[in-house]
Amino acid sequence: MQAQSQVAFDPSQGTAETVLSVDNLHKSFGALEVLKGISLEAHKGDVISILGSSGSGKSTFLRCLNLLETPSTGDIRLKGEPVFSSKDPKFSTKRDRGLTARQRSRMPMVFQGFNLWSHMTILQNVMAAPSKVLNRPAHEVEELAMSVLERVGIANKRDMYPSQLSGGQQQRAAIARALAMKPTLILFDEPTSALDPELVGEVLRVMRKLAEEHVTMLVVTHEMNFARDVSTKVVFLHQGLVEEEGTPDEVFGSPKSQRCREFLSTTSY
Repeated sequence: MQAQSQVAFDPSQGTAETVLSVDNLHKSFGALEVLKGISLEAHKGDVISILGSSGSGKSTFLRCLNLLETPSTGDIRLKGEPVFSSKDPKFSTKRDRGLTARQRSRMPMVFQGFNLWSHMTILQNVMAAPSKVLNRPAHEVEELAMSVLERVGIANKRDMYPSQLSGGQQQRAAIARALAMKPTLILFDEPTSALDPELVGEVLRVMRKLAEEHVTMLVVTHEMNFARDVSTKVVFLHQGLVEEEGTPDEVFGSPKSQRCREFLSTTSY
């Protein structure tokens, strides 16, 4: 099957702005080095799918970008502003919590396990971060929350609790929560892996729609059809390094790496 044309960025619009720059990122847990020097650049409107087998460092990479894990060394910049730099002593383990929260608000993560507050309604879940982190007035935040819930197709679930929703609806609520922060880009850590097969499609449809709206996304995924059809770039990680990188046509059609070829041969798409 031929790859469909990518939807995230129209080259006729000119060179897109660089929104994320990662240079030589390392992360070790004790003696175990998980990330061994990853560099990556994302432009406005990019949808970058990150592939790789279990243990390749995919989720650790996203968690370092979002500062859920402190990188060991390297440099992360968001729209030119430093998020982390091992060369600057202010980016130590003793980080300013307010600064970290603001940086995360610009680069929120959608987790595979939803991570919604069980004691809050869906509307309250979406409103929480804009209210507490961005200090926006309640009436403005509620209007914003309703607009993003409408955008992901669950505005009618606003007064329900997470336990009353299907897994697909909970994940769409988590996406709405990220959108409510008006982020620079969104990180997705295997957003469909915890879903029953019949619910995967509804989440991928929302993500495809976001791509059409030029929302910048980094997506760790095992959904090969999504990676092939929607991505502007595909990155294959192996043992903590970028083993292969290119357009979907390049990576899926003629991968240069033997390990990437082996990985793709075991997947169905």
